[in-house]
Order: sequence, then C-alpha cells, then structure tokens
Amino acid sequence: MQTNSHLSVMIHEQAKKYGDREVMVYKDFGGSEWKSYSWNEFSHTVKTVSNALLNLGVRTQEKIGVFSQNCVQYLFTDFGAWGVRAVTIPFYATSSEQQIQFMINDAQVRILFVGEQEQYDKAHRVCTLCHTLERIVIFDRAVRISNHDPHAIYFDDFLKFGEGLPRQPEVENLYKEANGDDLANILYTSGTTGDSKGVMLSHGQYNAALEANDHCVPLTDRDRVLNFLPYAHIFEKGWTLLSLSEGATLIVNTYPQEVQKSMRETHPTSMCAVPRFWEKVYAGVMEKIESANAVKRKVFKNALAVGRKHNIEYLSRGKRPPMALHLEYEMINNTLFSLVRKELGLTNPNIFPTAGAAISAHVEEFVHSIGLNMLAGYGLTESLATVSCNHLGKPYTLGSVGYPIDSISVKISDDGEVLLKGPTITRGYYNREEQTKAAFTDDGYFRTGDAGYMKNGELFLTERIKDLFKTSNGKYIAPQMIESKLLVDRFIDQIAIIADQRNFVSALIIPEYRLLEEYAREHGIAFEGREDLCANDEIYRMMMDRIDTLQQQLAHYEQIKRFTLLPHHFSMERGELTNTLKIKRRVLNENYKAEIDRMYEG
Repeated sequence: MQTNSHLSVMIHEQAKKYGDREVMVYKDFGGSEWKSYSWNEFSHTVKTVSNALLNLGVRTQEKIGVFSQNCVQYLFTDFGAWGVRAVTIPFYATSSEQQIQFMINDAQVRILFVGEQEQYDKAHRVCTLCHTLERIVIFDRAVRISNHDPHAIYFDDFLKFGEGLPRQPEVENLYKEANGDDLANILYTSGTTGDSKGVMLSHGQYNAALEANDHCVPLTDRDRVLNFLPYAHIFEKGWTLLSLSEGATLIVNTYPQEVQKSMRETHPTSMCAVPRFWEKVYAGVMEKIESANAVKRKVFKNALAVGRKHNIEYLSRGKRPPMALHLEYEMINNTLFSLVRKELGLTNPNIFPTAGAAISAHVEEFVHSIGLNMLAGYGLTESLATVSCNHLGKPYTLGSVGYPIDSISVKISDDGEVLLKGPTITRGYYNREEQTKAAFTDDGYFRTGDAGYMKNGELFLTERIKDLFKTSNGKYIAPQMIESKLLVDRFIDQIAIIADQRNFVSALIIPEYRLLEEYAREHGIAFEGREDLCANDEIYRMMMDRIDTLQQQLAHYEQIKRFTLLPHHFSMERGELTNTLKIKRRVLNENYKAEIDRMYEG
C-alpha cells in the first residue's frame, strides 16, 4: 500500500513500516560490487543530511544544485534538502559549463553537490562567475580537488556537519511546517529551442502525481525497480518517487552505458525507459535473428507472429484468446520468449513504462509480443511526468499514449493542440512571468505544444507543433514520426529529417558503424575508414533500399528522397543534442549546412 506523505518525511514513514528491509541496491563510483542500504539506514542518512544543511545555514526554500549522475548520495541529498524545506535543482551530469553557470545564477544556488571528476572540474571552473555559489560538495571520494579551492569538500566530510543529529528538533519542526505550496524542485528544460526555462514543481504537485499514478500503475513493495534514466529527468524522478512511495527496491544504475549489464546482474521487475532504449533492444535481437540459420529465423518469426496475435490482436483489445492459440503462446512464452527475456535480465517482468518520444509501431509490437508489459505514456516536465498511460489489463491501442490519469483534464484546442489542467500542472517558470503567462490559455489550461486527438478515451499524439516542417510545396511534415519509423532499422543509429522550406525530404543519418563495416567486408567493399564507408555508392544504395522498405506507408511527399551518411555521431559538445539526447534541429542546420545544401543541388 502506498505511503503518500509529504516528501520531507516519506523516507522516515517508510522506515517505520519496513525497518531493516533492503531499499536500494547500488555500486560505488567506479565500483564493480553491488551493495545495499536498508530503509532504516536510508532514513538515518537523510536526517544527517538535513542536519548538516542546517549547520551550513541553509534556509527555508533556499536553492541547492545537484550536478551528478545517478547515485545513492543524490537521493540522500534530495530527501535531506526537502526535510529542511529547501529546493533542489537537478543538473544533467552531461551539462556544459555554460549551462550550469546559467542555472546556478538564474536560481541563485549557494551549495552545489557534484558527482565525479568531470562535474567537479566544470563547477570549479565556473565558480568565480557564479557570485552566489559558496560551496561544492563532492559525492565521489576519488575526485581530485584543486589546490586553489578552499570551498570544496567531500560528501563524507559534509555528513560530519550533521553527525549525531544535533539540529533534529529544528528539523522536526520544519517537517510540521512543510506544506504543498513549498517548491520541491526547479527543473530546467533541455532547451531544443532557445534558453532553458526553470519549471517550478511543488510538493503538492508531487503528492497529486503520486496519488494519481498509484491508481493506474501496479507497482508494489515486491518490485525491483531499475533507475537508469537520469534523476534530472522528470520521468525518472517521478518514477523513482512513486517506487519509493510503494515500498519497492531501487536498483541505482550510475553509468547509462552499463544498463544492460546491470539488468542481467540485478534482474529488475520494472523500469521506465525512453523508446530509444527499446529500439536498441529490438535492433539487437533482430540482428541475432538475421544472422541465424534459416530454420531458426523461421521459428522465431513464427513465434513473434503467435505472440502478436495472442497479446495484441486479442489481449490488447480486451478479448480472450482461443484456447489453441493460448496454449501455443504459453509454450513459446515459457521457452523461446523466456530465453529472450533472460538474456535481457528480465526473468520476472512486471511493467515497463515508456515515454519521452514517439514509439515505433514495430518496436511496440515486438516488446508486447515477447511478453513484456510496455505501458506507453505521455508527459512533460510541466505536468510532473504522467499525463496519460496504458493501464495494465485494460484494452489499449498501439500508437496511443493511453488514458489520462485521474485528476488531469485534457482538452484539444481548435487547432489541435493538447491542453492540460489539473493539480499536477506547474504553476509556471521560475523568474519568467511573460513565458509563464504565454504558456496558459485564458481559462487556465497549459499549452503543451503537442498536437493530438482523443478517441474512445485514449490520447493520440500526431506531431510536435513547433517541430512541424512546411515544404516549399506547402506540405506539412512531422519529422519525429518519420524518424521513429526509420530508427528501428539496425543500420541506423541516429537520424535527423530535413524538410523545412525545402522542395523534398532529406535526412542526415548516423549509421551503426560496426554493422556497416561488417557489411562492407562481407560484400568486398574496400574502405580505409568511416569517411570512405559513408561516401561509398554501394553502401548508399543498400541504405536507400532499407529506407524505401520502411517508408512505404508514408505519403509520397513525406518520403526521404536523399540522405547523407555522416562519419561521426551528433554530439552535446557541438550543441547538437540536448541532455536528454533530443536533436537540436536549428544547430544541425547550421553545423551541416554544406552537407544539407549538397543534397538539394541539381
């Protein structure tokens, strides 16, 4: 049963219920051994952080920055700060110096918690440009502190300020004074267009979100929940808090590149993910199938067809499968699909919420067919994550983003924009009165910027209004829809559609270089490096054939006519990606102007 108390006391209330039961599984920075914390240990450390913050002079609703990848210290800091009614501001671990300088100054952060060497070095370099910043607290003990930095301390030493809980009576009083109007977080948006805006999220919003999600998301205290999206991402932050409110065990994955290794080692029952994660899983499984012999390929494709018929054509529509189909599926599920899930580390799967971008129909079909409950959903930072999601056991439609959660009112404007109202919606942007005013309609609905429609109670998204391209022929193109269709191809790693004010659709494509190299060797194509591969005519024709197959269902004016294979990835360092790995189209158009112009010559 959920414990939906104020976040300032949630961990302590859960510790009363669960005591010495395990709450977190984690690895130290750079470590290889999984360790654990109990609820009682979690509660005591959170109280120690609260006491330490008071001893450092932190005041009610003062802003504290957290610039780190996922780790247990991150969670101690969040809950410890909420215990003294402070506001935490999460920075993505990959943020640039310019970004963190902007956020520290915009929110007037006085204490900044950092993770590893990279985050410390960036924070140290901007320190003199951030006049409110007084202290840097470092999570990773292996970080080398600059000789010229008297203000940095390690987290272990920071905790000594709270040893013995000397200010606990004051902390207890702050628990009593805490209320729903208090700010819990300011989350700065990734900023695919223009400067970041600080989304204000209150404790009342969190309580409303936890209650609404509890009604439709079947998490329990028997679940083991893997955290691998950044805690700075509202999807992971909300999901983590929901998991803790339900008494689940968290598996804290610090390094995103190790997520599949962590899955195999810890066997989570649930995790939230963006569609790109499942696209990678799909591509990996299909690559193995394509390289198998003809008999194995036929067996697996038949199994997928049975899984699709059983789980999608019947169960997803609320219909009971025929007995013969059910028995055939159960046999396949307990043998072949069980092996696939075991290889992923998902031996006892429960639910897998997925949101953050458009989900390819191929990928959604595949995940459901192999017996994994993907709950497609939709949300924004401004809505404190979930607006809508599929409900386990309730009919759903592939391509929808599910049913709106309790308390959220969804309205579609005359021009097709999805509008939202409810207790989980932000009160606005920090220090941005004009932008806050512009974000709401006259009757108080939040403008999402997404176009969509409702059908039989389910929400369907069609495109991102700001991302719509208009060709020189007057046709509107939804680039994300096209990109999601093509990203299922195992030879494509990243893709950006080009079409705005152009007379046809083109694309910049980052191929999967390893697979491209294997293809070239198998077909006797000589190359000296990635540049040769990407410029090769035979490789181009092979890729065009694959693209043509995937875009058959697109309208003629939506289909890619030309593309350029790039010999390097899009990167955050060049400003081409946000911290959540969304492409910045304006930057790509600037950085690859020569390549784009060549596609439209002649």
